[in-house]
Amino acid sequence: MLKTTPLNAEHRALGARMVDFGGWDMPVHYGSQLEEHHRVRRDAGVFDVSHMLAVDVDGPGALAFLERLLSNRVSKLATPGRALYSCMLREDGGVLDDLIVYFLGSGRYRLVVNAGTADKDIAWMMAQPDLPDITPRHDLAMLAVQGPKARQRTWDALPNTLAVSEALPGFSAAAAGEWLIARTGYTGEDGFELMLPASEAQAAWRALIAGGVAPIGLGARDTLRLEAGMNLYGQDMNENVTPEESGLAWTVDLSTPRVFIGRAALASRPARARMAGLVLMEKGVLRAHQRVLAGTAEGEITSGSFSPTMNLSIALARLPLTVQTGDVVNVDIRGRLARARVVNYPFVRHGRVLVSADTP
Repeated sequence: MLKTTPLNAEHRALGARMVDFGGWDMPVHYGSQLEEHHRVRRDAGVFDVSHMLAVDVDGPGALAFLERLLSNRVSKLATPGRALYSCMLREDGGVLDDLIVYFLGSGRYRLVVNAGTADKDIAWMMAQPDLPDITPRHDLAMLAVQGPKARQRTWDALPNTLAVSEALPGFSAAAAGEWLIARTGYTGEDGFELMLPASEAQAAWRALIAGGVAPIGLGARDTLRLEAGMNLYGQDMNENVTPEESGLAWTVDLSTPRVFIGRAALASRPARARMAGLVLMEKGVLRAHQRVLAGTAEGEITSGSFSPTMNLSIALARLPLTVQTGDVVNVDIRGRLARARVVNYPFVRHGRVLVSADTP
C-alpha cells in the first residue's frame, strides 16, 4: 500500500499522472512536464512536498546534539529563523542524508529530511547518546511555491503569510501561527516552502491554484533542481561517498575542534573523485549511470536530463580527480560515444543560463 499525502485527492482531481515515488503515491506531472518546468522558471508553481518529513529537536541539549550529529556547524545559527544546509554522516564519512535545519529559538530546531530516508534518519538519531526531545511531525504538510512571482502570488492567495515573510531574507523562516514559512527551495528560483497543519493543506493548495499558481509534479521538480545544480539523495550522494566526493565539501565545517560523527574518518579518507557538470556537445540525452570516459580514466553520471531552459542535455557526474573544468570527455550513450564538456555548475539560477556547450 502506497503512502499518500493530504493532497492525494486534489492531484487526482487535477488529472495528475501518479507514480510510486519511494513508496509514496505522488504526481509526476499534470499534463505537460515541459510546460510545468517553464512555468516555475517564468512565473510560479506549487509542489506538494508533504512526503518529506519535518522533525522537531527540542530541549537544553538540542544544540549539542545537532553539533555532534551534523557535518555543518549549527551554532552558526545565532538568529531565530535562520536555516542551514548540512549532511548527516556515518562514522566512516558516508552521507546518510542531506537536510535543512531551522533555528526556531532557544533550544528549538526543526530538521526537514528526505522522504526515502526518513525512517533511517529517525532510527539513526534515536541511536545517538544524550538525546533531546525528537518529534517527527507527521501532522504537518509541506508546500513549495517557487518561481520569480512566487512570493507575490503566495501573499495574494494566503494573506496570513505576508506580515511575517515580506522582509524575510533568503534561507530564513518565520512562524505565522502554526505555519512555518521558509524562504528556501529546490529549484534555483525564489519562493517559499510552507509547513502547515495537514488539516489546512487542501484550503491552502486550492487558494494558491485559484491565485494563478500552477500545480507542478515531480518530473519538473527534477529538471529544475538539476539545472540549479542541487544534489538528489540516492543519486548524487549516498552512504558510499563522502561530501567532498559529492560536491558538498562546503557543508563540512572544520573551523573549530568540534567533534561530529564522521569527522575523524574524513580526515583519513581523501576524495577519490570529484563532482562536476557536463553539457552534451552533440545529439543525445545524458542519463544517470552512463559511463564517462576521460582518457584511460572513467567516471559516471549521477543525474542527467534534457534541460528545458538551456535546450541542451546536462548532467552531474562523479569524475576522476584528473579531469578539469573545460575538458572534453566522452559519454557512453547506449554504446555510442558522445562528446561532453566539463563545466562548473549550477547551470541555471533565477532564470539565467550560466553555462553552455562552448563554456571554456
